[in-house]
Formats: sequence, structure tokens, C-alpha cells
Amino acid sequence: QVQLVESGGGLVQAGGSLRLSCASSGRTFSNYAMGWFRQAPGKEREFVGAISRSGAVTYYANSVKGRLTISRDNAKNTLYLQMNSLKPEDTADYYCAAGYTYYTDTYYYQAEKYNYWGQGTQVTVSS
Repeated sequence: QVQLVESGGGLVQAGGSLRLSCASSGRTFSNYAMGWFRQAPGKEREFVGAISRSGAVTYYANSVKGRLTISRDNAKNTLYLQMNSLKPEDTADYYCAAGYTYYTDTYYYQAEKYNYWGQGTQVTVSS
């Protein structure tokens, strides 16, 4: 199995920045596509961003394009989400996920296509 642990969440003012990390262990990190999802209270979990196994290709939700950047360091078995120009609507619990079956690019956007999930880290953006 794969274990994923998120960190880096916290409280930040609107317009500020945070960098989330997701540490992976258990299996070869570079074999997995990785994604970030978030869920605010009372709302459904939504896609934030994803990255291919090598890191060559990235995907983003329209709501975060230009503000959030996903990256990975396979040598460190770590996934990152750099969050800039944060808005109150970014407030949510953020989860990283790993997937090993991607037959089309559209799968990156679908939570049900991921096989492993972290426990989440909370991000709160004040007005």
C-alpha cells in the first residue's frame, strides 16, 4: 500500500501564500500519478490539480489556474502544492491522492480514479 501524509496547512490572510506538501511512503512514488483535491464544509470534494508520473504534465481546476502550482520531487517522494494569491473561497481541507491507472488524461480530474488518499491538511484564508 501507499501512505500519504499532507502538511503545510494553516491560517493565512487573503492574498497570502502557503506551500502544501504530501509525503509518500510504502511503494515507488514515481509509479503514481498524483493529485490534490479539497473539500470545504458542506460542499463536495473538488479537484484542484494533478501531475503525471514524471512531472512533465500538469492539470488544474479553472478556479485555481495561475494561482496554485502543483509539482513533485520523485527523489524525495514528495508532492507539493504552491498556493499564491489565496482567496477566502480557497478555505478547505486539502487532500493528496495517488493513482496507478490512467488510460486517458481525463482520469486525472476524477477522484474515483485515485487509489490512495491522505488524511488532509486544513487551509483557512481570512478576508
